[in-house]
Amino acid sequence: MNKKTISAILLIIFLATTVLTLSNVFLNNENALENQTGTLTIDNRTIQYEKAGKCIEVIDGNTIDVYGVGRVQLTQVDIPKKEPELSKAKNFVIEKCLGKTVYLNIDDQKPKDNYDRTLAVVYADGCDVNRELLDSNLAKVSYFTPSEFKKGEV
Repeated sequence: MNKKTISAILLIIFLATTVLTLSNVFLNNENALENQTGTLTIDNRTIQYEKAGKCIEVIDGNTIDVYGVGRVQLTQVDIPKKEPELSKAKNFVIEKCLGKTVYLNIDDQKPKDNYDRTLAVVYADGCDVNRELLDSNLAKVSYFTPSEFKKGEV
């Protein structure tokens, strides 16, 4: 075999190993919390959540993918559509959620939007991610009816 063939084989082995390692990191949930209901305390408030799972991808500043749940839209959160604000919101959600267990308080009156995304308040890393986006001026309140949540309540 020539050097190019050997290099190509080694590159393929490296890429396959990297993909398998990353898959294991993101999909292995040691706490086995996927899709379990429960409560948690954030800012001295007791929060009910309907589902939990590991955030495996951040799509933008208000949409994430959660293992075992699918695509989740952060309810009542409207992120800017232009840069650099769009990236700031996305980076905030990456920091709070990516690779971590997230807890979802799903909107009981409208659990899915028109794009089949689960509508929820997302809790991760000890905070209400929806509220933090709003309080940090990285997003504006976006309200729709029906909703179990009052306008700006998240």
